[in-house]
Amino acid sequence: MSEWNYETTVQEIETIIQQIESGYLPLEGIFEQFEEAVQQLKKCENFLSQGQERMTLLIETLEDEDLPLD
Repeated sequence: MSEWNYETTVQEIETIIQQIESGYLPLEGIFEQFEEAVQQLKKCENFLSQGQERMTLLIETLEDEDLPLD
């Protein structure tokens, strides 16, 4: 299994949306594709949340380093 990639996952979600919007999938297929898209969106949300936490910690570290030592 290849390594997870945010950009690739977003493209996969976009493809799923196009398939759903096409109107050619049977109802069960729509449900399955929708479920897959939701799972992928959760992974993306988790990835972005972790990235935001890392950035916040780095910014706090920089701010702490800018404080003058007495």
